[in-house]
Amino acid sequence: MADMDPTPDLDLRVVRYFTVVAEQRHFGRAAEALLITQPSLSRQIQRLEQLLGARLFDRTPQGARLTGAGEVFLPRATALLRAAAQAATATRAAAEPNRVTIGYINGVFVTAAVRDLRRRFPDAEVQTLHLDWNESREALLTGRVDAVVTRLPLRADELRVTVLYDEPRVLVVPLDHRLAGKESVTLDDIADEPLPRGQDPLWNAFWRVDPRPDGSPAPGGPLIDAVEDKFEHVAAGQAVAIVPRVPGVAIRPDLTTVPLHGVEPSHVVLVTRAEDDTRLLAAFRMSAEALLTAPEPGQGVSWAWTTGP
Repeated sequence: MADMDPTPDLDLRVVRYFTVVAEQRHFGRAAEALLITQPSLSRQIQRLEQLLGARLFDRTPQGARLTGAGEVFLPRATALLRAAAQAATATRAAAEPNRVTIGYINGVFVTAAVRDLRRRFPDAEVQTLHLDWNESREALLTGRVDAVVTRLPLRADELRVTVLYDEPRVLVVPLDHRLAGKESVTLDDIADEPLPRGQDPLWNAFWRVDPRPDGSPAPGGPLIDAVEDKFEHVAAGQAVAIVPRVPGVAIRPDLTTVPLHGVEPSHVVLVTRAEDDTRLLAAFRMSAEALLTAPEPGQGVSWAWTTGP
């Protein structure tokens, strides 16, 4: 490799190419995701390696593996792309102070606060955007949204988190489960029941209550990525699941819920970027705190689609 320029002129587009190859671990799949040809992608990565003075990938017949230098560069490349997105977002916010995008996930409702904000600022452009359960943090840090109403757990570094209200947690079981129809259950009642596992350690810790209060690990369970698979495993009797109670919204008809006592509730929160404090965001925070409250208990059962896999 040539001597590295102490101040290399990095092309953010090529840095993004590098992160996609690192994610896919395969040049062909990365090229498809980026909608470019594989030879072109390979050339761009080679130029990046020459610019940095280090080989970033080991090419193998099976795909591409990060080298030691690539492992070092990956988190810095991700941070660089995020910083660029934040710079663009902050600049647009300064140029367009009357524009804000509010994100929200399934099972939480932002309508009352959004309507209030539009009433108070009729000249502002107030947009809303639905997000998947696990998109909130990245959507904020990359500038897709300026605020999001979501559920904890969530990594809070670089973010400002305001708790709006709590939701009790309940247990989802098949209709023929031994616990179906009980007035309530505790963790002792499900000490040996498998629960679905996700990829996110924070999610596992909260929604599986893992570890348990006595320090013991939660029982194992199926590893899943999609909420539909979670319900299918529960309906098939292969697991039970812990979810928030959202009155009036039903899950699939072959499942039911039982109140779960002895665990902290789920927290619905408003999240913004830590450094952002525009007048529209401040106004929306006030509206959200005043108007976005827990739904009144009713006959409905929980909507487990809101908690991820």
